[in-house]
Amino acid sequence: MAQSPASGPVLAVDLGGSKIVTALVSPVGEILFREYMPTLAEEGAPAVIRRIVSSATNLVTNAQINASSISGMAVAAAGAIDPDKGVVTDSPNLPGWHNIPLKDEIEKAMGVRTFVINDATAAALGEHRFGAGRGVRNLIYLTVSTGIGGGIIIDDRLYSGASGSAGELGHMTIDVNGPRCACGNTGCLEVLASGKAVAREAQRLIGQGTKTIIREIAEGHVQYVTAQTVATAANRGDPVALSIITKAATYLGIGLVNMVNIFNPEMIIVGGGMGKMGELLLQPARQVVAERAFQYPASIVRIVSSELGDNSGVFGAVAFVTDPGRPL
Repeated sequence: MAQSPASGPVLAVDLGGSKIVTALVSPVGEILFREYMPTLAEEGAPAVIRRIVSSATNLVTNAQINASSISGMAVAAAGAIDPDKGVVTDSPNLPGWHNIPLKDEIEKAMGVRTFVINDATAAALGEHRFGAGRGVRNLIYLTVSTGIGGGIIIDDRLYSGASGSAGELGHMTIDVNGPRCACGNTGCLEVLASGKAVAREAQRLIGQGTKTIIREIAEGHVQYVTAQTVATAANRGDPVALSIITKAATYLGIGLVNMVNIFNPEMIIVGGGMGKMGELLLQPARQVVAERAFQYPASIVRIVSSELGDNSGVFGAVAFVTDPGRPL
């Protein structure tokens, strides 16, 4: 999908299950205006699309510019995407979204050329163009949050595979006898190392009567324990919390070993909610890579935290519109 270089601002949308982030961004990555609103996905796809259009229209109005000066609009959404047609074929975070022609619907309403891209793929592009991966030709971006997704950059280009679905790194098998993943497989990286996995393990241990301050931090509400709760306890030195995160980091490290051996990247960038744990998560994962991956590729790869954080998807949407060198 060839694109011409952009000169005007870009409308970038990060469409999540709970919130929509819409931003008007200059081609060089300066956020001019930004707006947050709830997704309210339970109201259905037409209502969500109307919200996206309303938010984008508000930004254009606030910027006091004509829609004709917009270089393009890109929506980063979780789930399976057909990027050529701009169709969300299925999304776990957006119930009822099956074969939704998002590109056509937005172009019809906005009159602006529109692209649709997977959110983790967008984050990879964002980090490559504007974040920790600037100047790096070969990298992998891994978002470790409620689930785990990824994006792959090879020779400065996004690798999307035969059907556009490359980068589902969270669904490599780590333990053939492991727990069942939401995808239907067993022992996926996602079910072992994601934020949901960390919270589930903490809840299991508390239910067994294990002494830990995790329950105290959650004010006694075990069902509300999250990965962030566990991270808070770990930062206070709680040994149970530290062991839970180390266990997840070990599984993550095994996944990184596979990525290092298969792709030989210069850099692996870890983002998402779990990625915000920083060295608490990355240090044990790096140790696994050092011990298990092929020696030379392991010695040159840099495993780092996301630089853009929650903005990686927005900046990736901008990169997809503005850079003709990164076709899907």
